[in-house]
Amino acid sequence: MKSRLFVACLLLFAILLTIHPTIAYSGDYCKRGCESRCAVAGVKDRCLKYCGICCAKCKCVPAGTYGNKHQCPCYRDMRNSKGTPKCP
Repeated sequence: MKSRLFVACLLLFAILLTIHPTIAYSGDYCKRGCESRCAVAGVKDRCLKYCGICCAKCKCVPAGTYGNKHQCPCYRDMRNSKGTPKCP
């Protein structure tokens, strides 16, 4: 009985680790995620600004420096007043 409980807890822990952007959100998460996302940006300060705005609202940042926006639909779908993507 104890081994089943242990396995169940271990499985739950593994699931929580795979969906960390929504579970492990903190203010520091946005800073680290945006620094990673904007690492190779031409205008880094602007990239960090808009990434921070998007992360605060969506509570996630796509992996990598470009693309992968399917990982965070809110981040992907946010638009500016001109109708173009707001988030870098």
